[in-house]
Amino acid sequence: MAPTLRDTVDADLPAITAIYADEVLHGTATFELDPPDETEMASRLAGVRKLDLPWLTAEADGQLLGYAYLSPFRLRPAYRYCVELSVYIAPEARGRGVGRMLMEALIARARALGLRHLIGAIGDSANAGSIALHKAAGFREAGVWRETGWKFERWIDVVLMQLDLTPDGRPPESEGLRL
Repeated sequence: MAPTLRDTVDADLPAITAIYADEVLHGTATFELDPPDETEMASRLAGVRKLDLPWLTAEADGQLLGYAYLSPFRLRPAYRYCVELSVYIAPEARGRGVGRMLMEALIARARALGLRHLIGAIGDSANAGSIALHKAAGFREAGVWRETGWKFERWIDVVLMQLDLTPDGRPPESEGLRL
C-alpha cells in the first residue's frame, strides 16, 4: 500500500520516539547523544502544536514510516516568517519517497501559513541523501557550519539549506508565527 500522510496524533508517539531514538543512536541527522523518552517527545509535539505549526506522520498498512514538522528557526519576532523543517524516516522506509512526500506536504503548509523561508539544517555534509532530497524540493545551500558537532568520535558539519517561498521579496501577507 502507498504511504498516506496525516496530522500526527498522540498515539503516534511510541513509534516517533523509536524512529528518533534510532537516529540519535546511529545517525547524524541530530546531534543529540541520548535518545529522549516519550514524555519529552510529547513535549516537543505540544510545542509545535502551540505555535499552530504542522507535525505530519506518514504511514502504510498501519505502520508509521516517518514524521516531519516545522518549528521556529529562531524565537525572536523578526524571524517569525522563517521556520526549520525536520524529517525523520524509519530505517526500513528510507529510499521509498516517504521523506519527499512529507517535505512537499510541509512546504505546502508553510506556503498556506504565509511563511517566507524554510531552513533545513542537515547534520553531516556527507549526508548525500538528505542534501539531494532538499535540492530536489527546491532548497539551495545557504552555508556550512564546519565541524560544529562532536558525535561518533568525529567532528560533523551542519549544512544549511534554504527554500525561499516568496523569492520576489514582497511584503508578508500574514502575521507570521506568534512567538
